[in-house]
Amino acid sequence: MHTILGAGGAVANALTRELSNHNETIRLVSRKPIVNTDKNITWHKADLLNYAEVLRAAKGSNVIYLCAGLPYDKKIWKAQWPVVMQNAINVAKETQARLIFFDNVYSYGLANGPMTENTPYNPCSVKGEVRAGIATKLMAEAKAGNIKASIARAADFYGTSNLSGFLDIMALDKFAKKQKAQWIGDTKKLHSFSYIPDMGKGMYLLGQKLESNNQIWHMSTAPALTGKQFIELAARIYNVEPKYFAINKLMMQLFGLFNKTVGELVEMYYQYDHDYIFDSSKFEKAFNFMPTSYEEGIKQLSETLYKR
Repeated sequence: MHTILGAGGAVANALTRELSNHNETIRLVSRKPIVNTDKNITWHKADLLNYAEVLRAAKGSNVIYLCAGLPYDKKIWKAQWPVVMQNAINVAKETQARLIFFDNVYSYGLANGPMTENTPYNPCSVKGEVRAGIATKLMAEAKAGNIKASIARAADFYGTSNLSGFLDIMALDKFAKKQKAQWIGDTKKLHSFSYIPDMGKGMYLLGQKLESNNQIWHMSTAPALTGKQFIELAARIYNVEPKYFAINKLMMQLFGLFNKTVGELVEMYYQYDHDYIFDSSKFEKAFNFMPTSYEEGIKQLSETLYKR
């Protein structure tokens, strides 16, 4: 059985679809009900901060995927992420299930060159410090032989169904509505984006391969483009003029005074005024998997989630 802790989010939903396509038995775990009609899928209510509830929900699992998304608030992250991770580790010990944690790249901080699985942790944000701490804790348990665990990392998302991806919100949705696009930071800098359907497929593959245990994996992601290249590519697909407005750090700081989510993004601005290059060659070689190109991904989205 495959258990998804933190079901209902973009990556969890993509993973659920992929597991369902392969007729796997799936248990979705979240605080809010998830309705489905697939006979192989069940939902269990649990608060990931409550160990007893998580253990009850995860009993009988062969693989546990931690795909939780906490409110985008550094104070909440500092208080809750260590508890969520410790509960997941303890459940993995108790059930002997494999644990796969879906993570981001905040722990690396401002990387000098492409980010790889060997990039040292050097966080330059509170959120990055939290992520580095829980990732270190998880891999320490794995290296000690206490659990079988791995970390799957992705770059910024695109292809989110809930308008939570930077590229989705600021370019694709805008062009779909015939509006001017927006961009954060320097449009001449390179940036990588991970396509949500590819993340679901990648997580599924990690869950199938025992040899992936006790390692960090960068999920398959197309080579980085500049912000200007993304805008021009999306504009061509949407058949609109590539008009855009770039948002600098001062603008974010001012807007953040009135919008808490934007305010929380300010400490991550370093990702947008420097090159942000995500290297996923290790995963692609190990699993013979090539990422969806940005051309194809944006074309698919222009016909589905963000219709022209």
